Amino acid sequence: MTTAQRLTGCGTALVTPFNTDGSLDEAALRALVDWQIEEGIHFLVPCGSTGEAATMTLDEHRRTVEIVVQQAKGRVPIVGGAGSNDTQKAIALSKMVRDAGATHLLHTSPMYNKPPQRGIVAHYRAIAEAVDLPIVVYNVPGRTGSNIEAKTTLEMAKIPGIAAVKEASGLLPQIADIIAARPASFSVLSGDDELTLPVMALGGDGIISVISNATPKLMAQLCNTMHAGDLAAAREIHFKLLPWMRAAFVESNPLPVKAALAMMGRLQNVLRLPLVPMNDAHAGTVRAALAHAGAIA
Repeated sequence: MTTAQRLTGCGTALVTPFNTDGSLDEAALRALVDWQIEEGIHFLVPCGSTGEAATMTLDEHRRTVEIVVQQAKGRVPIVGGAGSNDTQKAIALSKMVRDAGATHLLHTSPMYNKPPQRGIVAHYRAIAEAVDLPIVVYNVPGRTGSNIEAKTTLEMAKIPGIAAVKEASGLLPQIADIIAARPASFSVLSGDDELTLPVMALGGDGIISVISNATPKLMAQLCNTMHAGDLAAAREIHFKLLPWMRAAFVESNPLPVKAALAMMGRLQNVLRLPLVPMNDAHAGTVRAALAHAGAIA
């Protein structure tokens, strides 16, 4: 898949492993990238909200993308997070992530400022005109404080360089409106794991997933079976994963998914303040959900 091709299938919103002293755990990150690709994941998304980019220095941000790019060795696209509520900073981050080797950019709509819809369009247009990588628009009202309306997404889909939307509004009617009227080259990706099947049933292209950090093979297979039109097989996978889809959000993301990966021995359960490790009261729920999915014994 080249940068000119549409993003489809399951992309993992990668966690960022840290050492106990809070530094970047490069070895764990490299191992995670290799495992994800070996399990059949279709693309990787470092330095998003799941990757705790908000508490990274610029050097750490760039280094994380570089490591993912180096370890992937061109096997899958790399969608580097570069979001900011300051348009000029978003452009600077985009250039840094591009120079680190990413094939695509992920940009949240501006958080906290709460611009009107025309301001959101102007923000993305400015980035697209300044940086020559395909952009994935990320609509996540629960984090940004504002929704990107369907008509706004469709307006941006006409802008050269804006290639996809990660829709985490949870509003299926809105997502359906986007799918129904989008350009043929524009990808619609679910931003909610539990809505992967319904979004793809409507004609969506896949998911940028949190839970695939721990269950990459099954999430990739869910997308593959939906693309193949095998709804029965996809439904079976969906219900196998459903307890984990819900357990992964018993507290703020990425607390549960990092706890899960620590249970699986893939990283240390270290987060950066103000995030803290998942409450121990939820450990049984997460462990049971992973067992139901076959991720642990």
